[in-house]
Amino acid sequence: MITQSNFSLSGSDGKLIIGDITFDEKNPNTPIILFVHGFKGFKDWGAHNLVARYFASNGYRYVKFNLSHSGVPVDDPKDVTDMEAFASNTVSKELFDLNAVLDFIEQAYGTGTKVNLIGHSRGGGLSIIEAANDLRINKLITWSAIADFNSLWKKEQEAEWKKTGKIFVTNARTKEQMPLNITLLEDLQENAAALNIIDAAKRINIPWLIIHGDDDVNVPIETAQTLAEANPGSRLVKIEGANHVYGASQPYTNETLPPLLFKVCEKVLTFLNEE
Repeated sequence: MITQSNFSLSGSDGKLIIGDITFDEKNPNTPIILFVHGFKGFKDWGAHNLVARYFASNGYRYVKFNLSHSGVPVDDPKDVTDMEAFASNTVSKELFDLNAVLDFIEQAYGTGTKVNLIGHSRGGGLSIIEAANDLRINKLITWSAIADFNSLWKKEQEAEWKKTGKIFVTNARTKEQMPLNITLLEDLQENAAALNIIDAAKRINIPWLIIHGDDDVNVPIETAQTLAEANPGSRLVKIEGANHVYGASQPYTNETLPPLLFKVCEKVLTFLNEE
């Protein structure tokens, strides 16, 4: 029987990370997949729970979590509504959180436990940096990954950002204006070398599957090609006709995975099961 258990940890700035683990009760000692959501995303967005069930029913323990400054409140984790937390997020805070979850997995399942990392969009960028530096990562899978954290806003916004201390990005789904504090830009500038995704990509020396839709208007397919060129050992799989979220939506009310996302999951499963 597929079941889900919940956990919470202390994340960046002491804010809580909430997460869940989906697994088959009949087969508890299974390899681990850790999923990292993207910018404006969260662990229960769209079809993420169906993806978790897919991998749990195919022999994996699937861990996903909300980054502490994702803007999703702990007491009502249905959407990004805590704009104060969202505004004060930085990439360094997200990496702190990802390491906290990896530490939790290590404590819960032992130091020998290898983790297969899946990152979507900005979570893909985070995962590339983590995989370049963390020996606990067994295999890396990126979905619609960015190649530069600065790509999430327009370059011309930066002058206003430095002047006012804040810019706004539009949530395409809700049309809400979402604030970003200057601390995000400052973090990227102060830690430019450590947070350079392409440089990290060049250092990945574990199996890496790059998945991207050729109809992605958020992060163009050329970004995936740039990542693949940075690391000749990686494998690029193009999903024809797929958008940034492979046909999922929020809310997602179907009981089965969108066909293109199901195809993504099949490609990932094949890759994970390779020796």
